[in-house]
Amino acid sequence: MANKDLHTANKNKADEFYTQITDIEKEMVHYKDYFRGKTILCNCDDPRISNFFKYFALNFNEFGLKKIITTCYKNQDVDLFTQNECEKAVYIEYAGNPNDPTSTDFSTIEVKQLKGDGDFRSEECIELLKQADIVITNPPFSLFREYVSILYKYEKKFIIIGNQNAITYKEIFPLIKENKIWLGYSIHSGDREFGVPDSYPLKAASSRIDENGKKYIRVKGVRWFTNIDYKERHEEIVLYKKYTNEEYPKYDNYDAINVDKTSDIPLDYDGVIGVPITFLDKYSPEQFEIIKFRKGNDDKDLSINGKCPYFRILIKRRK
Repeated sequence: MANKDLHTANKNKADEFYTQITDIEKEMVHYKDYFRGKTILCNCDDPRISNFFKYFALNFNEFGLKKIITTCYKNQDVDLFTQNECEKAVYIEYAGNPNDPTSTDFSTIEVKQLKGDGDFRSEECIELLKQADIVITNPPFSLFREYVSILYKYEKKFIIIGNQNAITYKEIFPLIKENKIWLGYSIHSGDREFGVPDSYPLKAASSRIDENGKKYIRVKGVRWFTNIDYKERHEEIVLYKKYTNEEYPKYDNYDAINVDKTSDIPLDYDGVIGVPITFLDKYSPEQFEIIKFRKGNDDKDLSINGKCPYFRILIKRRK
C-alpha cells in the first residue's frame, strides 16, 4: 500500500486491516512459553472473521491458554470495521472445549452482544481489558497513540501491529528509549499484505482481489510492537567497519557522527552516533544506549552542512 493510501486510511479512520494468519504465526512462536495460563484479549477484532482469534483458538491447548476474549467495534458504516453487517458490537469469550480438547470446530461458540459500540476505550471494553494478561491485535493505525496509552494505564503486556513511523511519535519514542516497548522479531523490512473490508477502495497498484472476491492491500513499513521479551532481541549487531573522518561526518548542531545504514556503524567509535530509525530492528539494549531522538543541542533537527537527513536516533555504545 502506498504511503498516500495509508495517509488516506488514517484520515478517514477506515484503517481496519485484517492481519494474515501466516504473519501472526511467525511472530507468536517467539512468545509461546509466555502464553501458558494467560488470558489473551483481541479487542479490535470481529471474532467471526479474526485471524487472531482463529490462530489462538487453534493453538489453545498447545499454548496452555486460560481464555481468549475477542471484541469488535459496532459497524457505523457498512463494511467499515467488519465484513459482517453488524448493528451491534459483539464479543466472544472462549475457554477451550473441555469435552473435545482437540476440536477445531468453533462454529458453536456463542457470539454475544456488547451493550455499547465496542470501542476499546468504552467502559465495558475496559472491564474486559482488566481481565486480560496480554493484548494481541492490529489496532487502528490512526488511534495507535491512544491505544498504547490505555495499555500502559492498565499495565498490560501486549503484542500489536503498528506503522513504523509510530517510532517517531512523541508519545511512543520515550517508551522505546526507556526500554518499555520494543519492536517484535518477525517483520524487519518490506511490506505485508492485509485483508480489507469489501467497501475499501483499491487505488494502489499493490492491491488485489482473490478468487473469492476478498480484497487485499500491501502495507509498507509495518512493525510488531511489544513489551514482552524474547531472546533474539539481545543478540548484538556484528560490526565490521572502521571509523574515518571522511566517511562519517559530524552534525552541525550535535557532537555525533552520522550513519546512514545500521550495518555501517563503526566498530571502533565510542562517541554518539546518529542512526536511522530502522536501527531498532536490530537494537540490543545490552550493546547500545539510546540517547535522544532527532534534535540537536539547539532543539532543531540534526543537520550536516545545513541539510537535515531523515529522522535519526542518537545512540552510544555501552562500555
